[in-house]
Amino acid sequence: YLVGISLAWWSLGFRSQRYNLGWSKEAVSDVIFYGVLGVILGGRIGYMLFYGYESLADNPLLIFQLWEGGMSFHGGMIGVFVALYIYARKTKRSFFEVADFIAPCIPFGLGCGRLGNFINGELPGRVTEVPWAAIYPGDIIGRHPSSLYQALLEGPVLLAILWVFASKQRPRMAISGVFLISYGLLRFTTEFFREPDSHMGFVAFRWMTQGQLLCLPMVLFGCLFLYFAYQRNQKLQGR
Repeated sequence: YLVGISLAWWSLGFRSQRYNLGWSKEAVSDVIFYGVLGVILGGRIGYMLFYGYESLADNPLLIFQLWEGGMSFHGGMIGVFVALYIYARKTKRSFFEVADFIAPCIPFGLGCGRLGNFINGELPGRVTEVPWAAIYPGDIIGRHPSSLYQALLEGPVLLAILWVFASKQRPRMAISGVFLISYGLLRFTTEFFREPDSHMGFVAFRWMTQGQLLCLPMVLFGCLFLYFAYQRNQKLQGR
């Protein structure tokens, strides 16, 4: 997390200077602070709601026991949205001005987080006989190193997509839309190699995991964001 946050912090400052976006060092530091709070609080709350609701119902205090593990990207994303909304209101910026600014830098945190998952032996992949199969702690069979697949796609690949797209002037909301679509599709793909949560299994159609199910609204909202972004841009150009 610390490495990912540091890289995101640096890249936000770089983007602001490189593309003359008008964000001061203090503003970058502030938005990072709000974003980190959103990740931690949203990630934990989201995990308990999406993956551990029954345990939370039995013991609501589990939501505060961070040392027990359990963070959800989708919950963290919602937490970041809320944090950015609060930051935008406080600084009198528009929400999507802030969201479009930070979206291209999020893959640094995602990629580093997935490397942390692999180092900790978390989120094992499905059983396989591929030559690069990993044997996780306490296991005796080879599994896909799914965290590494996710680190690659959610890190460098997603970073390249967003960085190239954001390198040119885009209508407000478009960069956020591309982020949601790209992450949703990449995460949906890598979930095919990741072992479903043992206490949940497949949640739909006997093959869809909870992670894949949560990616569907991401892609839908991303498409809507792109549509409205370019529709609004056409109207503004037509005036």
